[in-house]
Amino acid sequence: MPFEADTEVPALIVKFGDYPLHHGGVGAIRSLGRLGVPMYAITEDRWTPAAASRYLTRAFVWPTTGTEDPGRLVEGLIRIGRRIGRPAVLVPTDEEAAVLIAEHRRDLCGRFLFPGVEPGLPGRLASKQGLHELCVEHGIASPEAAFPQSYDDIVAFAEKARFPVVAKNREAFVRRRRPAVGGTTRIATREGLLALARDWGERPGVILQEYLPREDAEDWIVHAYFDANSTPLALFTGVKVRSWPPHTGMTANAYVVDNPELADLAARFVKQLGYTGIIDLDLRFDRRDGQYKLLDFNPRVGAQFRLFESESGVDVVRAMHLDLTGRAVPEGEQRAGHRYVVENIDLPALLAYRRSGYTTPHAPKRPSGTELAWLAGDDPLPFLTMLGRFVRPGAKHLYQLWRTNRRGGLTS
Repeated sequence: MPFEADTEVPALIVKFGDYPLHHGGVGAIRSLGRLGVPMYAITEDRWTPAAASRYLTRAFVWPTTGTEDPGRLVEGLIRIGRRIGRPAVLVPTDEEAAVLIAEHRRDLCGRFLFPGVEPGLPGRLASKQGLHELCVEHGIASPEAAFPQSYDDIVAFAEKARFPVVAKNREAFVRRRRPAVGGTTRIATREGLLALARDWGERPGVILQEYLPREDAEDWIVHAYFDANSTPLALFTGVKVRSWPPHTGMTANAYVVDNPELADLAARFVKQLGYTGIIDLDLRFDRRDGQYKLLDFNPRVGAQFRLFESESGVDVVRAMHLDLTGRAVPEGEQRAGHRYVVENIDLPALLAYRRSGYTTPHAPKRPSGTELAWLAGDDPLPFLTMLGRFVRPGAKHLYQLWRTNRRGGLTS
Protein backbone atom coordinates (compact mmCIF):
# COMPACT_ATOMS: atom_id res chain seq x y z
CA MET A 1 0.00 0.00 0.00
CA PRO A 2 1.29 3.50 -0.82
CA PHE A 3 -0.27 4.75 2.42
CA GLU A 4 -0.65 3.78 6.07
CA ALA A 5 -3.87 4.02 8.05
CA ASP A 6 -3.94 5.35 11.59
CA THR A 7 -4.17 2.08 13.50
CA GLU A 8 -4.75 3.94 16.75
CA VAL A 9 -8.24 4.91 15.54
CA PRO A 10 -10.72 2.01 15.38
CA ALA A 11 -13.89 1.82 13.30
CA LEU A 12 -17.40 0.68 14.17
CA ILE A 13 -19.80 -0.84 11.61
CA VAL A 14 -23.31 0.46 12.41
CA LYS A 15 -26.58 -0.90 11.12
CA PHE A 16 -30.10 -1.27 12.53
CA GLY A 17 -32.56 -4.02 11.70
CA ASP A 18 -32.59 -7.78 11.51
CA TYR A 19 -30.69 -8.78 8.35
CA PRO A 20 -27.58 -10.74 9.34
CA LEU A 21 -26.56 -11.68 5.78
CA HIS A 22 -25.07 -8.31 4.91
CA HIS A 23 -21.93 -8.51 2.78
CA GLY A 24 -21.31 -4.75 2.85
CA GLY A 25 -20.44 -4.86 6.54
CA VAL A 26 -18.14 -7.84 6.00
CA GLY A 27 -16.42 -5.92 3.19
CA ALA A 28 -15.85 -2.89 5.42
CA ILE A 29 -14.41 -5.03 8.21
CA ARG A 30 -11.96 -6.62 5.78
CA SER A 31 -11.11 -3.35 4.03
CA LEU A 32 -9.90 -1.55 7.15
CA GLY A 33 -8.92 -4.65 9.07
CA ARG A 34 -6.35 -5.57 6.43
CA LEU A 35 -4.69 -2.21 7.12
CA GLY A 36 -4.41 -3.02 10.81
CA VAL A 37 -7.34 -0.83 11.94
CA PRO A 38 -9.14 -2.35 14.96
CA MET A 39 -12.64 -3.22 13.77
CA TYR A 40 -15.88 -3.40 15.76
CA ALA A 41 -19.40 -4.17 14.54
CA ILE A 42 -22.99 -4.17 15.77
CA THR A 43 -24.46 -7.60 15.00
CA GLU A 44 -27.75 -9.38 15.50
CA ASP A 45 -26.03 -12.30 17.26
CA ARG A 46 -22.65 -13.97 17.58
CA TRP A 47 -23.20 -16.17 14.54
CA THR A 48 -23.56 -13.57 11.83
CA PRO A 49 -21.00 -13.67 9.00
CA ALA A 50 -19.58 -10.32 10.15
CA ALA A 51 -18.96 -11.68 13.65
CA ALA A 52 -16.97 -14.58 12.13
CA SER A 53 -14.42 -12.37 10.36
CA ARG A 54 -10.82 -12.79 11.51
CA TYR A 55 -10.43 -9.02 11.13
CA LEU A 56 -13.12 -8.20 13.70
CA THR A 57 -11.80 -7.22 17.12
CA ARG A 58 -15.21 -7.49 18.75
CA ALA A 59 -18.86 -7.91 17.85
CA PHE A 60 -21.37 -5.98 19.95
CA VAL A 61 -24.49 -8.14 19.96
CA TRP A 62 -27.42 -5.73 19.85
CA PRO A 63 -30.59 -7.01 18.17
CA THR A 64 -32.53 -4.07 16.75
CA THR A 65 -35.45 -3.65 14.37
CA GLY A 66 -34.97 -0.05 13.25
CA THR A 67 -38.32 0.80 14.87
CA GLU A 68 -36.82 1.83 18.22
CA ASP A 69 -36.99 5.34 19.59
CA PRO A 70 -34.02 7.30 18.17
CA GLY A 71 -32.98 8.35 21.66
CA ARG A 72 -32.63 4.73 22.67
CA LEU A 73 -30.47 3.99 19.63
CA VAL A 74 -28.23 6.97 20.40
CA GLU A 75 -27.84 5.82 24.00
CA GLY A 76 -26.89 2.37 22.76
CA LEU A 77 -24.23 3.80 20.46
CA ILE A 78 -22.80 5.88 23.29
CA ARG A 79 -22.59 2.80 25.53
CA ILE A 80 -20.72 0.94 22.80
CA GLY A 81 -18.39 3.93 22.40
CA ARG A 82 -17.55 3.76 26.10
CA ARG A 83 -16.76 0.05 25.78
CA ILE A 84 -14.45 0.68 22.82
CA GLY A 85 -12.68 3.22 25.02
CA ARG A 86 -11.49 5.67 22.37
CA PRO A 87 -13.09 7.65 19.51
CA ALA A 88 -13.96 5.37 16.59
CA VAL A 89 -14.87 6.14 12.98
CA LEU A 90 -18.54 5.32 12.40
CA VAL A 91 -19.30 3.36 9.21
CA PRO A 92 -23.08 3.29 8.64
CA THR A 93 -24.21 0.54 6.27
CA ASP A 94 -27.93 1.35 6.14
CA GLU A 95 -30.03 4.48 5.77
CA GLU A 96 -31.38 4.35 9.32
CA ALA A 97 -27.88 4.46 10.79
CA ALA A 98 -26.76 7.26 8.46
CA VAL A 99 -29.82 9.38 9.25
CA LEU A 100 -29.54 8.79 13.01
CA ILE A 101 -25.85 9.72 13.12
CA ALA A 102 -26.42 12.95 11.18
CA GLU A 103 -29.49 14.03 13.15
CA HIS A 104 -27.84 13.34 16.53
CA ARG A 105 -24.31 14.43 15.75
CA ARG A 106 -24.15 16.73 18.78
CA ASP A 107 -24.72 13.76 21.09
CA LEU A 108 -22.21 11.57 19.23
CA CYS A 109 -19.51 14.12 18.44
CA GLY A 110 -16.36 13.64 20.53
CA ARG A 111 -17.17 10.02 21.20
CA PHE A 112 -17.02 9.10 17.51
CA LEU A 113 -15.58 10.39 14.23
CA PHE A 114 -17.89 10.91 11.25
CA PRO A 115 -18.37 13.44 8.42
CA GLY A 116 -19.95 16.73 9.49
CA VAL A 117 -22.88 16.56 7.10
CA GLU A 118 -25.80 18.96 7.58
CA PRO A 119 -28.12 17.14 10.04
CA GLY A 120 -31.27 17.04 7.90
CA LEU A 121 -29.65 16.24 4.55
CA PRO A 122 -29.19 12.43 4.82
CA GLY A 123 -32.83 12.12 5.85
CA ARG A 124 -33.97 14.02 2.76
CA LEU A 125 -31.70 12.00 0.50
CA ALA A 126 -32.84 8.68 1.99
CA SER A 127 -36.48 9.75 1.58
CA LYS A 128 -37.78 8.92 -1.88
CA GLN A 129 -39.95 12.03 -1.84
CA GLY A 130 -37.14 14.20 -0.49
CA LEU A 131 -34.75 12.94 -3.15
CA HIS A 132 -37.27 13.59 -5.91
CA GLU A 133 -37.75 17.15 -4.69
CA LEU A 134 -33.98 17.73 -4.57
CA CYS A 135 -33.60 16.38 -8.10
CA VAL A 136 -36.26 18.80 -9.36
CA GLU A 137 -34.65 21.67 -7.45
CA HIS A 138 -31.17 21.02 -8.89
CA GLY A 139 -32.13 19.93 -12.39
CA ILE A 140 -31.17 16.26 -12.01
CA ALA A 141 -33.16 13.85 -14.16
CA SER A 142 -35.24 11.27 -12.29
CA PRO A 143 -38.28 9.12 -13.10
CA GLU A 144 -41.67 10.76 -12.90
CA ALA A 145 -43.21 10.15 -9.49
CA ALA A 146 -46.40 10.50 -7.46
CA PHE A 147 -46.83 10.61 -3.68
CA PRO A 148 -50.35 9.40 -2.82
CA GLN A 149 -51.81 10.46 0.51
CA SER A 150 -54.79 8.07 0.48
CA TYR A 151 -56.25 5.04 -1.25
CA ASP A 152 -58.41 7.38 -3.35
CA ASP A 153 -55.21 9.06 -4.60
CA ILE A 154 -53.94 5.65 -5.69
CA VAL A 155 -57.19 4.90 -7.51
CA ALA A 156 -56.92 8.24 -9.33
CA PHE A 157 -53.27 7.53 -10.17
CA ALA A 158 -54.14 4.06 -11.49
CA GLU A 159 -56.69 5.52 -13.90
CA LYS A 160 -54.04 7.61 -15.69
CA ALA A 161 -50.80 5.70 -15.10
CA ARG A 162 -48.87 3.81 -17.73
CA PHE A 163 -48.05 0.35 -16.43
CA PRO A 164 -45.85 -1.17 -15.23
CA VAL A 165 -45.04 1.22 -12.39
CA VAL A 166 -42.65 0.99 -9.45
CA ALA A 167 -43.62 1.27 -5.76
CA LYS A 168 -41.08 2.10 -3.03
CA ASN A 169 -41.31 2.88 0.67
CA ARG A 170 -41.16 6.64 1.00
CA GLU A 171 -39.04 7.13 4.14
CA ALA A 172 -36.03 5.34 5.65
CA PHE A 173 -37.27 4.55 9.18
CA VAL A 174 -40.87 4.03 8.03
CA ARG A 175 -39.80 1.05 5.93
CA ARG A 176 -38.92 -0.66 9.22
CA ARG A 177 -41.96 0.43 11.26
CA ARG A 178 -44.76 0.26 8.68
CA PRO A 179 -43.40 -1.05 5.35
CA ALA A 180 -45.87 -0.79 2.51
CA VAL A 181 -43.75 -2.97 0.25
CA GLY A 182 -40.83 -5.30 0.89
CA GLY A 183 -38.58 -3.19 -1.30
CA THR A 184 -38.59 -1.80 -4.81
CA THR A 185 -41.70 -3.37 -6.35
CA ARG A 186 -42.53 -3.52 -10.04
CA ILE A 187 -46.31 -3.59 -10.49
CA ALA A 188 -47.53 -4.78 -13.87
CA THR A 189 -51.23 -3.89 -13.89
CA ARG A 190 -53.84 -1.52 -12.49
CA GLU A 191 -55.51 -4.44 -10.74
CA GLY A 192 -52.24 -5.49 -9.18
CA LEU A 193 -51.64 -1.98 -7.83
CA LEU A 194 -55.10 -1.68 -6.30
CA ALA A 195 -54.80 -5.15 -4.73
CA LEU A 196 -51.49 -4.27 -3.08
CA ALA A 197 -52.70 -0.82 -2.03
CA ARG A 198 -55.55 -2.24 0.05
CA ASP A 199 -52.97 -3.30 2.62
CA TRP A 200 -51.20 0.08 2.78
CA GLY A 201 -53.54 1.78 5.26
CA GLU A 202 -55.17 5.19 5.26
CA ARG A 203 -51.91 7.07 4.61
CA PRO A 204 -49.80 4.90 2.30
CA GLY A 205 -46.10 5.59 2.84
CA VAL A 206 -45.14 4.90 -0.75
CA ILE A 207 -43.85 6.63 -3.82
CA LEU A 208 -45.26 5.46 -7.16
CA GLN A 209 -42.68 5.91 -9.86
CA GLU A 210 -42.40 5.67 -13.62
CA TYR A 211 -40.89 2.36 -14.71
CA LEU A 212 -37.99 2.73 -17.10
CA PRO A 213 -38.21 -0.28 -19.48
CA ARG A 214 -35.21 -2.55 -19.10
CA GLU A 215 -34.95 -3.07 -22.85
CA ASP A 216 -34.41 0.68 -23.22
CA ALA A 217 -32.20 1.21 -20.17
CA GLU A 218 -28.97 0.32 -18.45
CA ASP A 219 -28.22 0.42 -14.71
CA TRP A 220 -25.22 2.39 -13.44
CA ILE A 221 -23.76 2.94 -9.99
CA VAL A 222 -21.56 5.62 -8.44
CA HIS A 223 -19.67 5.22 -5.17
CA ALA A 224 -17.68 8.10 -3.74
CA TYR A 225 -16.35 9.81 -0.64
CA PHE A 226 -16.56 13.61 -0.32
CA ASP A 227 -14.60 15.70 2.15
CA ALA A 228 -15.81 18.64 4.26
CA ASN A 229 -15.75 20.90 1.18
CA SER A 230 -17.83 18.42 -0.86
CA THR A 231 -14.76 17.60 -2.94
CA PRO A 232 -14.50 13.97 -4.08
CA LEU A 233 -11.42 12.27 -2.62
CA ALA A 234 -12.46 8.94 -4.18
CA LEU A 235 -15.05 8.58 -6.94
CA PHE A 236 -15.91 5.46 -8.92
CA THR A 237 -18.39 4.51 -11.64
CA GLY A 238 -19.63 1.10 -12.71
CA VAL A 239 -22.39 -0.73 -14.50
CA LYS A 240 -24.77 -3.20 -12.90
CA VAL A 241 -25.04 -6.43 -14.89
CA ARG A 242 -27.48 -8.34 -12.70
CA SER A 243 -29.52 -7.72 -9.56
CA TRP A 244 -31.74 -9.88 -7.40
CA PRO A 245 -34.70 -9.78 -7.62
CA PRO A 246 -34.17 -9.13 -11.34
CA HIS A 247 -33.93 -5.45 -12.37
CA THR A 248 -35.19 -4.10 -9.04
CA GLY A 249 -33.12 -5.51 -6.22
CA MET A 250 -29.64 -5.69 -4.76
CA THR A 251 -26.58 -5.77 -7.03
CA ALA A 252 -25.57 -9.36 -7.74
CA ASN A 253 -22.98 -8.77 -10.47
CA ALA A 254 -21.32 -5.53 -11.58
CA TYR A 255 -18.27 -4.16 -13.38
CA VAL A 256 -16.08 -1.10 -12.99
CA VAL A 257 -16.56 1.00 -16.13
CA ASP A 258 -15.10 4.46 -16.67
CA ASN A 259 -17.87 7.02 -17.23
CA PRO A 260 -16.60 10.62 -17.00
CA GLU A 261 -20.03 12.08 -17.81
CA LEU A 262 -21.64 10.22 -14.92
CA ALA A 263 -18.78 11.05 -12.55
CA ASP A 264 -19.14 14.75 -13.39
CA LEU A 265 -22.92 14.62 -12.90
CA ALA A 266 -22.55 13.03 -9.45
CA ALA A 267 -19.78 15.42 -8.35
CA ARG A 268 -21.76 18.50 -9.42
CA PHE A 269 -24.93 17.34 -7.67
CA VAL A 270 -23.11 16.58 -4.41
CA LYS A 271 -21.37 19.97 -4.56
CA GLN A 272 -24.72 21.70 -5.00
CA LEU A 273 -26.11 19.78 -2.04
CA GLY A 274 -23.08 20.54 0.16
CA TYR A 275 -22.93 16.88 1.16
CA THR A 276 -19.93 15.31 2.89
CA GLY A 277 -19.34 11.61 3.42
CA ILE A 278 -19.81 8.36 1.52
CA ILE A 279 -22.46 8.01 -1.18
CA ASP A 280 -23.92 5.10 -3.14
CA LEU A 281 -25.97 6.18 -6.17
CA ASP A 282 -28.18 4.07 -8.43
CA LEU A 283 -28.97 5.55 -11.82
CA ARG A 284 -30.68 4.20 -14.91
CA PHE A 285 -29.56 5.39 -18.33
CA ASP A 286 -32.70 5.88 -20.43
CA ARG A 287 -31.82 5.30 -24.09
CA ARG A 288 -35.11 6.88 -25.16
CA ASP A 289 -33.96 10.39 -24.18
CA GLY A 290 -30.24 9.83 -23.47
CA GLN A 291 -30.45 10.83 -19.79
CA TYR A 292 -29.08 9.30 -16.60
CA LYS A 293 -32.02 9.22 -14.18
CA LEU A 294 -31.28 9.07 -10.48
CA LEU A 295 -33.18 6.28 -8.74
CA ASP A 296 -31.56 6.17 -5.30
CA PHE A 297 -29.13 8.31 -3.32
CA ASN A 298 -27.88 6.27 -0.39
CA PRO A 299 -25.99 8.49 2.09
CA ARG A 300 -23.91 5.59 3.39
CA VAL A 301 -21.66 2.71 2.36
CA GLY A 302 -23.12 0.61 -0.45
CA ALA A 303 -23.15 -3.17 -0.02
CA GLN A 304 -21.09 -3.60 -3.20
CA PHE A 305 -18.51 -0.89 -2.41
CA ARG A 306 -15.62 -3.37 -2.61
CA LEU A 307 -16.15 -3.50 -6.38
CA PHE A 308 -14.33 -0.19 -6.43
CA GLU A 309 -10.71 0.29 -5.47
CA SER A 310 -8.18 2.66 -7.01
CA GLU A 311 -4.75 1.67 -8.25
CA SER A 312 -3.50 3.25 -5.00
CA GLY A 313 -5.54 0.77 -2.95
CA VAL A 314 -8.22 3.25 -1.88
CA ASP A 315 -11.91 2.41 -1.60
CA VAL A 316 -14.57 4.70 -0.10
CA VAL A 317 -14.28 3.27 3.42
CA ARG A 318 -10.51 3.65 3.43
CA ALA A 319 -10.85 7.17 2.02
CA MET A 320 -13.20 8.15 4.85
CA HIS A 321 -10.95 6.69 7.57
CA LEU A 322 -7.87 8.39 6.12
CA ASP A 323 -9.64 11.75 5.81
CA LEU A 324 -11.24 11.71 9.26
CA THR A 325 -7.90 10.82 10.88
CA GLY A 326 -6.14 13.70 9.15
CA ARG A 327 -4.26 11.69 6.55
CA ALA A 328 -4.00 12.37 2.83
CA VAL A 329 -6.03 10.22 0.47
CA PRO A 330 -3.72 9.19 -2.40
CA GLU A 331 -5.01 9.67 -5.93
CA GLY A 332 -5.33 6.82 -8.38
CA GLU A 333 -7.39 5.63 -11.31
CA GLN A 334 -10.15 3.10 -10.73
CA ARG A 335 -9.54 -0.51 -11.79
CA ALA A 336 -11.58 -0.52 -15.00
CA GLY A 337 -12.94 -3.92 -15.94
CA HIS A 338 -12.91 -5.27 -12.39
CA ARG A 339 -15.93 -7.44 -11.50
CA TYR A 340 -17.93 -7.94 -8.30
CA VAL A 341 -20.01 -11.05 -7.63
CA VAL A 342 -22.38 -11.74 -4.72
CA GLU A 343 -22.25 -15.52 -4.64
CA ASN A 344 -25.52 -16.33 -2.90
CA ILE A 345 -27.73 -14.24 -5.20
CA ASP A 346 -25.90 -14.14 -8.53
CA LEU A 347 -26.80 -17.69 -9.57
CA PRO A 348 -30.60 -17.19 -9.45
CA ALA A 349 -30.08 -13.76 -11.04
CA LEU A 350 -28.04 -15.31 -13.86
CA LEU A 351 -30.80 -17.82 -14.62
CA ALA A 352 -33.48 -15.10 -14.59
CA TYR A 353 -31.51 -12.77 -16.87
CA ARG A 354 -30.79 -15.54 -19.35
CA ARG A 355 -34.49 -16.24 -19.63
CA SER A 356 -35.28 -12.58 -20.18
CA GLY A 357 -32.53 -12.09 -22.75
CA TYR A 358 -31.39 -8.85 -21.09
CA THR A 359 -27.79 -7.79 -21.71
CA THR A 360 -25.56 -4.93 -20.54
CA PRO A 361 -23.75 -3.44 -23.56
CA HIS A 362 -21.16 -1.55 -21.50
CA ALA A 363 -20.06 -4.58 -19.47
CA PRO A 364 -16.62 -5.86 -20.54
CA LYS A 365 -16.58 -9.26 -22.21
CA ARG A 366 -13.95 -10.45 -19.75
CA PRO A 367 -13.15 -9.13 -16.27
CA SER A 368 -9.70 -7.83 -15.43
CA GLY A 369 -10.18 -9.30 -11.95
CA THR A 370 -12.98 -10.47 -9.65
CA GLU A 371 -13.93 -9.53 -6.09
CA LEU A 372 -16.27 -11.94 -4.32
CA ALA A 373 -18.64 -10.55 -1.72
CA TRP A 374 -18.29 -13.43 0.73
CA LEU A 375 -15.38 -15.74 -0.06
CA ALA A 376 -11.87 -14.54 0.75
CA GLY A 377 -8.80 -16.73 1.08
CA ASP A 378 -7.53 -14.78 4.08
CA ASP A 379 -10.94 -14.69 5.80
CA PRO A 380 -13.02 -17.81 4.94
CA LEU A 381 -15.36 -18.05 7.94
CA PRO A 382 -17.87 -15.34 6.87
CA PHE A 383 -18.50 -17.31 3.66
CA LEU A 384 -19.07 -20.56 5.55
CA THR A 385 -21.31 -18.82 8.07
CA MET A 386 -23.30 -17.26 5.24
CA LEU A 387 -23.88 -20.69 3.68
CA GLY A 388 -25.15 -22.05 6.97
CA ARG A 389 -27.62 -19.19 7.43
CA PHE A 390 -28.71 -18.65 3.85
CA VAL A 391 -30.98 -21.64 3.23
CA ARG A 392 -33.95 -20.70 5.39
CA PRO A 393 -34.17 -16.93 4.65
CA GLY A 394 -33.37 -17.61 1.00
CA ALA A 395 -36.30 -20.00 0.69
CA LYS A 396 -38.57 -17.56 2.57
CA HIS A 397 -37.56 -14.71 0.27
CA LEU A 398 -38.26 -16.76 -2.86
CA TYR A 399 -41.69 -17.67 -1.47
CA GLN A 400 -42.53 -14.04 -0.75
CA LEU A 401 -41.33 -13.11 -4.23
CA TRP A 402 -43.61 -15.73 -5.76
CA ARG A 403 -46.62 -14.54 -3.73
CA THR A 404 -46.08 -10.88 -4.64
CA ASN A 405 -45.57 -11.75 -8.30
CA ARG A 406 -48.95 -13.51 -8.33
CA ARG A 407 -50.56 -10.30 -7.09
CA GLY A 408 -49.06 -8.20 -9.86
CA GLY A 409 -45.71 -7.06 -8.47
CA LEU A 410 -42.09 -8.09 -8.27
CA THR A 411 -40.49 -7.32 -4.94
CA SER A 412 -36.89 -6.86 -3.93
